[in-house]
Amino acid sequence: MISPGLRIAVMTDETGWHTGRLKKAFRARGAEARCVDLADCRIDTTWLPHGLVVPGFGRALPDAVFVRGIAGGTFEQVTLRLGILHALRESGVPVYNDARAIERSVDKSMTSFLLHRAGVPTPATWAVESAAFAQRVLMREAAAGRQVVLKPLFGSQGHGLKRLGARGGLLAPLPSLARYRQVAYLQRFVASGRPGFDWRVLVIGGKAVAAMRRSGGKGWIHNVAQGARCEPAELTVPLAQTAVRATAALGLDYAGVDLIPNPDDAALPLVLEVNGVAAWRGLQSVVPLDVAAALVDDLLDRKLAAQRRANEQARQAASAGSPEQSAQRRARA
Repeated sequence: MISPGLRIAVMTDETGWHTGRLKKAFRARGAEARCVDLADCRIDTTWLPHGLVVPGFGRALPDAVFVRGIAGGTFEQVTLRLGILHALRESGVPVYNDARAIERSVDKSMTSFLLHRAGVPTPATWAVESAAFAQRVLMREAAAGRQVVLKPLFGSQGHGLKRLGARGGLLAPLPSLARYRQVAYLQRFVASGRPGFDWRVLVIGGKAVAAMRRSGGKGWIHNVAQGARCEPAELTVPLAQTAVRATAALGLDYAGVDLIPNPDDAALPLVLEVNGVAAWRGLQSVVPLDVAAALVDDLLDRKLAAQRRANEQARQAASAGSPEQSAQRRARA
């Protein structure tokens, strides 16, 4: 069991309840966790031996990194922050979740594509820059008696969602895409009953470990940040299997998977979103599992242990050299 003496970087742009729980869980394992803002890190090729500066760790690198939050910013700023995470991974530091997985889950269009490619049930989705094409989608769906949801490509907590379709016999035009940075991400609306609800399933290390039901909130939007009520939910086989498949499709170490009932097949719930930097305060309020401890245990006992084995194998391979070099050494001996 790995933990005593380890130094962990918790990447976050703000501290609070979640970081407090994580630091406590790391302390319980004998590890020291420091909160670090990715905006304060830098690539510096004069900073020997590795060219990466992580505040609070001197010239060393953390033993592992837990990504709790990445602040928004310009395209260049976000690219650099993700680049720091990529560089840490390339340097042999386990990053939980790593940059590639976060990129897949933050971009809703890529999430939808990867879920579809993996055969994970998810509502029909369109992501385009053409307002004219988006309007045609809206008209076609309305003609079939369906509605669509317009979402920001990058967004969370239910902000910026608009439900579109025919109302009162009239079809409203597509809103200006200026607010959505000229990208229309449209997802077919699927009613979840009355009152409406969805499920949040937490997946850690390839296993579904907890679930809750979220109901209420602002009409059909069931995010906790929008006032939804959290209730414990049975972690059924269909929910667990679908959430695990969705998490695997995006390559995430852990994820909060949002699902709704499938009106066509109760055994195949539909995945709405997969959150790679998932909050769990609402979930923690209705489940006995210590979520922070479960996350920390998975990072240390699975992710870090696997990375250390890989690092050791790479070191041994480098010291052994190529087969030709090994043969030459034997011949000289």
